Amino acid sequence: MTPNRLVLVGSVLVDLVSRLPALPVRGGDVVAEPGPSGAGGGFTVLSAAARLGLPAVYAGAHGTGLLGSAVRAALAAAGVELALPIAAAGDTGYCVVLVEPDGERTFVTVPGVEAALDDADLAAVDPRPGDAVYVSGYDLAYEVNGPLLGRWCARLPDGPQLVLDPGPLVADIPAGRLRGVLDRADMLTLNAREDALAGSVRATRPGAVTVLRDGPRTARVLDEYGRVLAEDVPPLVDVVDTTGAGDVHTGALLAARHAGLGWPEALRQADAAGALSVTRLGPGRGPTRARLAAATQA
Repeated sequence: MTPNRLVLVGSVLVDLVSRLPALPVRGGDVVAEPGPSGAGGGFTVLSAAARLGLPAVYAGAHGTGLLGSAVRAALAAAGVELALPIAAAGDTGYCVVLVEPDGERTFVTVPGVEAALDDADLAAVDPRPGDAVYVSGYDLAYEVNGPLLGRWCARLPDGPQLVLDPGPLVADIPAGRLRGVLDRADMLTLNAREDALAGSVRATRPGAVTVLRDGPRTARVLDEYGRVLAEDVPPLVDVVDTTGAGDVHTGALLAARHAGLGWPEALRQADAAGALSVTRLGPGRGPTRARLAAATQA
């Protein structure tokens, strides 16, 4: 995995963030504090990579309304290119993000046009040799995107490098669809909870790697045989919001590989970036190069 460019095929939406003392019981209510809302989902991966020097492209749908406009503005500010035009009708979706005092987050996702790609959209995506093509388990689980992306990923030619993040909905992805994408994946990136839900899946394509994160305890990079290529313990930080920490980790890891770093140093930088991201509330919290350099030299 030494990507020249990151191409995200899937979903960027808007995160609506609230901080609350505890989740309400069913039928109950709770008073919450508003948080910094903005572009989230795949934006977190794209912006984390772009801020650290990896060129990035959003190859998903974006809508005609206020939320679509917000997404496009955020992508432009982050230096991320758009591969597709504005959708003909419909707006971008949103995710209600509920953050508890310990930083744990709960999502309620309301998909929009980003969850309804079609064959013409994917035909317009032309991955180059050396591109890292990122696909999320959210999109593989969606009713429209899921089967379409599953077939597209399985047919992806050699040259582009496929990155799969199965995410918390991994158990909702039909087994055959997941297997087909896994067989083509050059990188599988997931956390310990997702790994348990998926039944300890691994990327087995020749030369593929699996990146396994276990919160503040450890992170490892494994080869296709399960051998450890790198292992690191993330720095301890005061946790404010864990939303998107894995996405920041993946974006930073790919950027480090793009910069020519070996797996041990790339993993150390990704761990530092992920740790920095949880110290702030809200979406899209990948660090700048200066902030990451200061953290890794401390």
